[in-house]
Amino acid sequence: MLFRSWDYRQILRKGLKQRYPGTEFTFQPADLTSKILNFGSPSPIGVEIIGMDMDENYAYARKLAAELKKIPGATDVVIQQTMRQPTLLAEGQRTFSLGTQLTERDIALNQLMTLNGSQQVDQSYYLDHKTGIEYQVNIYTPQPRMTQVRDLLTIPVDKNNLDADNSEIQLLGNVAKLSVIGTPGIVSHSNIRPIFDIYVSAEGRDLGGVLEDVKKVAAGLKGELPRTATMEIHGQAETMHSAYVELIGGLLASIILIYLLMVVNFQSWLDPFIIITALPGALAGIAWALYISHTNISVPALTGAIMCMGTATANSILVVSYARERYELHADAFLAALEAGFARIRPVIMTASAMIIGMLPMATSNSQNAPLGRAVIGGLLLATFATLFFVPCVYAMVYKRFEKKSEPTHGTEPAHG
Repeated sequence: MLFRSWDYRQILRKGLKQRYPGTEFTFQPADLTSKILNFGSPSPIGVEIIGMDMDENYAYARKLAAELKKIPGATDVVIQQTMRQPTLLAEGQRTFSLGTQLTERDIALNQLMTLNGSQQVDQSYYLDHKTGIEYQVNIYTPQPRMTQVRDLLTIPVDKNNLDADNSEIQLLGNVAKLSVIGTPGIVSHSNIRPIFDIYVSAEGRDLGGVLEDVKKVAAGLKGELPRTATMEIHGQAETMHSAYVELIGGLLASIILIYLLMVVNFQSWLDPFIIITALPGALAGIAWALYISHTNISVPALTGAIMCMGTATANSILVVSYARERYELHADAFLAALEAGFARIRPVIMTASAMIIGMLPMATSNSQNAPLGRAVIGGLLLATFATLFFVPCVYAMVYKRFEKKSEPTHGTEPAHG
């Protein structure tokens, strides 16, 4: 059985949650393209809660994230900034510290030296006279000896003064009280104000559908948003919408420009209209191909649709131009359409077949450009059928009406002045 990357992600999500309950696991973008499209964000959809009251905003972000996890297709819903990172707080007992003449500064400096090293308090260097190289000297308690809370309570605390009497050394447990608290693990800002990021990824469903549901959930909880906070939705979804608008606009513009260009070449408004009647068939073929292959509409698919428009129009021009030549010879629209459809079968099929066969490797691959090949193949299949059968019928019906209008009326005498 062939497994794809998203199949492995589903297996890992299920197995890790069962083995480590209460722990959140997320999958970051693996390729550079996804990171660029996400603008550096680890997910294509990002909800930002911006405001000064961090406690209220975090409570709201947790409630919003819980609702976003219920959206079908939404995966890896996580709050980037956590306010509950386990932390040990050492609070100095001021009454006892006054008697020993130890201050909060003394307690903090001794903890820094023990846990992080003397370089955090007083940087010292050793000069090797033979090589002339200076080495930084860092003195601290080895990590294997600092693994339990009782090890922390036995940290020696003194005045950090060379002139001080050694008898003044105290243990941290004597001059401070330890308590377990939660502190912000990451603090992010946007225009000076604190911000909470909720990341949402889409899997097993199109990104646009997940984004719409995210907007609905956010709108439903907007009434509970803290008064001092604002909410924004960013990410790859914005780029996707702008790209779709531009590509669909480009598709319509290409059809209009093709029509106007043919009007200039044919010196007629009617023949170009007959030619572009093959394009609805191409659009239907694109939709059909994407539907049966379970492919979502994407930028490559719309790019393939624009490519298909050019080939479908070129084949339709072959049929209509030949029908126009035959019509000028015998003035029979039905016969001209029949001759054009029969005579242009070979060049039309050859052109379409060459492009369809060339797109087969791309359409059957797992690459990001597979939707492009599928859109082109589906569009050309129906566009070829429309070019050889539908376009000649339209030509015959349109020009047959002109033949009837141009026939002289019998039985009437011209009026003489």
